[in-house]
Amino acid sequence: MHHPHHHLPKRIILVRHGESQGNLDTAAYTTTPDNKIQLTSSGLAQARQAGNHLYNILSNDENKNWRVYFYVSPYDRTRSTLREIGRSFKKERIIGVREECRVREQDFGNFQVKERMKVIKESRERFGRFFYRFPEGESAADLVCTEDCFLQNAKSTNIVGFLESLWRDIDMKRVHRDPSHDLNLIIVSHGLTCRVFLMKWFKWTVEQFEHLNNPGNCEFRIMQLGAGGEYSLAIHHTDEEMLEWGLSPEMIDDQKWRMRANKGDWNEKCPWYLDEFFDHVADSDRESDDKENGSSGMCD
Repeated sequence: MHHPHHHLPKRIILVRHGESQGNLDTAAYTTTPDNKIQLTSSGLAQARQAGNHLYNILSNDENKNWRVYFYVSPYDRTRSTLREIGRSFKKERIIGVREECRVREQDFGNFQVKERMKVIKESRERFGRFFYRFPEGESAADLVCTEDCFLQNAKSTNIVGFLESLWRDIDMKRVHRDPSHDLNLIIVSHGLTCRVFLMKWFKWTVEQFEHLNNPGNCEFRIMQLGAGGEYSLAIHHTDEEMLEWGLSPEMIDDQKWRMRANKGDWNEKCPWYLDEFFDHVADSDRESDDKENGSSGMCD
């Protein structure tokens, strides 16, 4: 029996690249462009292990007709991570792979002077990680949506644009041609990019983003399709895991609501917009009138 939302991917899985030379020693950035930084031998092993783990998760599905479609950042370390992950999958399981510039790493500037970067990153902690823009580089906010006047129609170039084209690919069945297959989209990217993707998808605030921790090398976040057509992190991941990632109890409750929510529903118990701005506002016109008349609003 098909899922009522069988045209949607069963999972969208965000994977951070394996350990890189830059993770091991930031001096690597002083001589090597960021996009050319290589994986360490440990990073290659992490990626092979991640591939095994992902394969085991997917092959445990009730529907044995599962398939995968990969998106990968164009950086050497993400491409190498995908190559190692790919060893776990037979070609018949892979629908396709696309290199996707919009899930690349944040631009920290060109060759990076070690001592200067140390000072810059300390400034970022004081300024705030979301809006801080690296000299000659980008901020996390730029990754969400960069308007580039040189691009036709000034289309958004980063995460927002990627999400739009991702949904277009899904709607037009470019990545999912056979409804009997369970499709899994796997995005091999970078820590910050994964956090920004989740922020935009789940409509988290900047303040909530600031509390998120970076995924470890080759860690993944699995967004799984719930019964009503919404995606949730809570189907595959535990409360403890999500707390470790920096999600608040309210954000975790929202993920649990999404497990059963109908697509397009609004979570009225999701407090971080209404309560943030309108917690001082009366619940109803009558309550406001009662306050103006000096009444408590309770029956006499």
